[in-house]
Amino acid sequence: MGWRRFAYDFLVIQFGFVLFGLSIDIMVRANLGLGPWDVLHMALTYHLPITLGEASIGVAFVVVLLDVILREPLGWGTIANMIFIGVWIDILKPFVPSVPSIFWIQIAYLLLGTIVMGFATAIYIGVDAGAGPRDSLMLALSRLSKTSVRRARTIIEVTAVTVGWLLGGPAWIGTIVSALAIGPAVQLAFKLLRVRPSKSH
Repeated sequence: MGWRRFAYDFLVIQFGFVLFGLSIDIMVRANLGLGPWDVLHMALTYHLPITLGEASIGVAFVVVLLDVILREPLGWGTIANMIFIGVWIDILKPFVPSVPSIFWIQIAYLLLGTIVMGFATAIYIGVDAGAGPRDSLMLALSRLSKTSVRRARTIIEVTAVTVGWLLGGPAWIGTIVSALAIGPAVQLAFKLLRVRPSKSH
């Protein structure tokens, strides 16, 4: 890969990370619960003197170490994912307005966050710079246990949300909506952005 191509891919993937961070901040403002991993990240902020972004980076770092131990191939995008999503979560947080505690407005905010995350995911996958840390762990578990990728993802996410919930993390209706709606949101983004995911995703 030439430097020009790398610079272009880096800018594109960085835009995806900006959208990732924004989507998580929107879901936090909705105050209806977060996605499985973010339930864990938020729970850590209740017990440690860290921000949500720092919790995301810390958990991703541990997951990357597990990926290395399990000999799962990593790309430069994996490392960038580990660092920059958390950075953007903290940078963008002050710019995302709060919403009143009116259920339908909160639901609308939650769905907006999910759609933004869908586009962020499609942009990231479109660059094809390696799976994210958590997806790499999913692929490693699938490979080592000889189970389906879907089952491996379910096991990992249920574990993450359970630990997060036990630590006091915000697992509620938003957690379920996020789990059910993110797939269709990503598929919509694939179609609109004309992204063709590689076989590794």
